[in-house]
Formats: sequence, C-alpha cells, structure tokens
Amino acid sequence: MRFVSRKTGMAAAMIGISALALTACGAAPEETAPKAENPDYTGCIVSDSGGFDDQSFNESSYRGLKNAEKDLGIKMQEAESKSNADFATNLQGMMNNNCDLTVTIGFLLGDATKKAAEENPDKHFAIVDFQYDEPIKNIKPMIYDTAQAAYLAGYAAAASSETGTVATFGGIKIPTVTIFMDGFADGVAKFNEDKGKDVKLLGWDKDKQDGTFTGDFEKQDKGKQVTSNFIASGADVIMPVAGPVGKGAGAAVKEANTGGKDAKLVWVDSDGYLTAPDYKDVMLTSVIKTMDKAVEDLVTADSKGEFDSTPYIGTLENEGVALAPFHDFDSKVSDETKSEIEALKAQIISGELKVESPSSPK
Repeated sequence: MRFVSRKTGMAAAMIGISALALTACGAAPEETAPKAENPDYTGCIVSDSGGFDDQSFNESSYRGLKNAEKDLGIKMQEAESKSNADFATNLQGMMNNNCDLTVTIGFLLGDATKKAAEENPDKHFAIVDFQYDEPIKNIKPMIYDTAQAAYLAGYAAAASSETGTVATFGGIKIPTVTIFMDGFADGVAKFNEDKGKDVKLLGWDKDKQDGTFTGDFEKQDKGKQVTSNFIASGADVIMPVAGPVGKGAGAAVKEANTGGKDAKLVWVDSDGYLTAPDYKDVMLTSVIKTMDKAVEDLVTADSKGEFDSTPYIGTLENEGVALAPFHDFDSKVSDETKSEIEALKAQIISGELKVESPSSPK
C-alpha cells in the first residue's frame, strides 16, 4: 500500500484554467489555484486495484473529487490500491487523515468500506458500484443501471457488425460487470427481433448467466488473448467489461485490423474515445457512467451538511448512464440506426421498454 500524489500535469488537466483577472496593465497571469471556500473540509478517495489511471471507472470517480477540490476549495486525500489486500489499510489511512467523506471505488471494496464505516460512525462514506442488503446510515451507495445504456450499445454493435458476430467478456464475474453484459445481450437480441437477423453474441449467455471472464482487472495480456480469440471466431465488435484489461482488447483489435480485419471496440464506464485515446480509431461507442458528476454532487451536498444514505441510482432518465457519441464512426452508422437507438432510449426512459438484469439496482 502507498498513498500517492498525482503528477502535476494530470492535476492541471483536471483543474483547468480559471478566468483571467484584468488589471490596468492588461490581463493578469492565469489563476489555477482553487478558491478556499471549504478549507476545513477533507474529501478522500480509495481506488480498487485498477488504480486511478485505469481510463475507466476509477479515473472517472477520481476526476469527480478533483473537480470538487477545484470548485469547492476543499482539501483532498487519496490512496491507490495495488491489490485487494490494500483496501483496509488504505481506508485506515484515510481515517488517520481525518477525512470528512471517503469515496471507495468498486464492488470489491464493499466489505472493507462497511467495516470502516462501522468503526467510524461519525464519518461519512460513499461507495461506487455496491449496494448493501441493509442500509448503513453513514454510507451512500452510488450504483448504476448500466444495462439500460448497454442495451443501446448492443443494438448499435449488432447494426454495425459486418460479420454478423459480436462479443463481450468480463474481468471478474460480479454483478457490476454482468449487468453490462446482460444489457448488451438484450440489445443484440432486440436488433435481431426487429430486423429479422441472426447476429451471434459470443462471450455471454444471459439465460445461463455464464460466459467469458479473464479473472481479474489487471492483466491486459489476458484481455488481448480473449479478444484475439473472438476475432478469430468472426466477431468484429467487442465490448470488454474489465477495467484496464480493456486496453488489451484494444491492442488486439488494432493488431487484427493491421492484418486486414475491420474490428471495433465498445468501451465501458467512461467515453473511451476521450479517456483511452490510444484506441479511439477503433472505438465505435462507449457505455458511460457519469461517476465524476455524481461524486462531485455528493461532496457538494456533504460539505453543506446535507449527506444522506439514500442510494443514488444512475439511469438513462437522470443521465447517470448514457451511450457515448459514435465520434469517428458517426458517418458509418446509418441515420436509420441512430433514429432507432433514440427511439429505444425514449422507450426505456418512459418505461414502455423494460431492460432487466438479475444485477439491476433495486
């Protein structure tokens, strides 16, 4: 375990540039330091083993706290976990730093967060991607109905496939992973139903709740091998739900395309076109969870004394989840497909179309 400081360049990118102050001599130097509106409030964050630079959900959550640091003038502490064994130690480090609110990231931190909250009842906690069976008064779960947005991604993937085969795989078989795969599978099925097609899905059987997993969120070589196998089996659109392992999938897609294939990637958690730019030229779209906004909103409320433990559930309706733009592939996705996706989105929001997964938030 170690407590880490982010590099100056990344911090500057997160913080941005404040307005110029005008003087009689012209524009003053750009101001980057936050206004210290809440100097006595400390917001803290603990990553899972993917780290804050996973180009996925750890990074998005971290960005939310950095934005709060800038916008609210709070103090910030962070701890990056290198393995699951670091969780308890990192949380204790946050308590030693007198954190007012500690955000933990990921399903795997559920037990450690509960223990820390029970041992520190005067402190507030939030956990991304985990919901307890019984509410805990000082923990706010932040969960996402990603099946809704993944449904749209599955429809888009099936519509964009030239081979008639698409694929998905996960890092670890946990609910926050399989919910993406369930939605993706249903989206592919909806395309087949509406168009009278038979696009095949490799890597996940929703009915059996069984499929392909690499076993972790770290080893990119496993993601590359799994993706290469899918491409060899005919898949030309692949959605990895595996954090940094997705980078291995991106590498496999690019390598295959160099060899004459025309494969594409669907990213998850963040807009991969922006957060994983090494693979943007093969990025069809992404299934987004707007964790950065949710984390900043929570810190804002807590700093005003307005904390509550009611779970936050991100949906298409409240824009907690979304389908990213098609970016470079926009001209290759037909207007008909875009209109159909917008119609499906509207039906999901209205409740006319139910997207269900055994892992959907309750």
